[in-house]
Amino acid sequence: MDADRVLEQVRAGGLLPAGGSVVVLLSGGRDSVCLLDVAVRAVGGEGRVRAVHVNYGLRDEAGDDERHCAELCERLAIELTVERPRRPEAGGNIQAWARDVRYAVATRLALADGPAVVAAGHTADDQVETILYRLASSPSRRALLGMRPRDGLLVRPLLGVTRAQTTAYCEQRALAWCDDATNGGDRYARNRVRNRLVPALEQIHPAAAANVLRTAALLRDEGEVLDALVGDQLDERGGRFEIPLERLAAMPPALRRLVVQRLADGAAGKLVPGAAKHADEVAALRRTGRAMLDLGGGVRAVAERGVLHAERG
Repeated sequence: MDADRVLEQVRAGGLLPAGGSVVVLLSGGRDSVCLLDVAVRAVGGEGRVRAVHVNYGLRDEAGDDERHCAELCERLAIELTVERPRRPEAGGNIQAWARDVRYAVATRLALADGPAVVAAGHTADDQVETILYRLASSPSRRALLGMRPRDGLLVRPLLGVTRAQTTAYCEQRALAWCDDATNGGDRYARNRVRNRLVPALEQIHPAAAANVLRTAALLRDEGEVLDALVGDQLDERGGRFEIPLERLAAMPPALRRLVVQRLADGAAGKLVPGAAKHADEVAALRRTGRAMLDLGGGVRAVAERGVLHAERG
């Protein structure tokens, strides 16, 4: 796939419409460099594309990456915002902290600039790695659905493009990029999936990665049917969703889990991991008076006079 075909595929996806506004997460790697150039070509118009680079200071090459991003943005006439956050002293999951920082910075800019989206350079390869990682670490149907092309303000225009294709795009467009040496190591679980698991699966079947993506696409289509079925089971009253406990208890276990998960997610305004595993306990709550059960994530199931809803704890 040549550079123009990548551009046309992104345009066809509709996530970067002409005349829109976008804040691009720019690490300096080939995928984000490709995304920035594609965004400029797809959106058009002076000042419609901005870039954010977060220098975490975690690697010796961090300063070089920042300088490279500045030079690239100058070449493309793009305004660049650089954030240099201070690493938390308490330790914890560094990758999660870094992800939260860059999304927070980009979201702040997108909201300040009016109706803008935040674009991340996740590719089809990232999608495969995400699905396999979640399959190993998160026992749920959602683990197989992968990343969504759109998630609130966040868009992922390159999910249909492979890493090899972003490489070819940058080479054809004479765009330099920075390689993160840590991607070749096995310190992080995601790297082990990329460097060990994916090659092992491709030895079993050369179309392993494509089959993972195809399976996820089928499950997302089927998920829309399941979502509609769950919605049909819920009643809306006073701006919230609820369901009689008697109806919930009579459901097949799979549907009961989906309903409880939907109630928990709706109350939290985000995914509440593991809420579905409490479905049988929720269905067994007493039908008289008021009863509550913690679903995790700061959300609880509340049964009042035999009618169930979820709310923040």
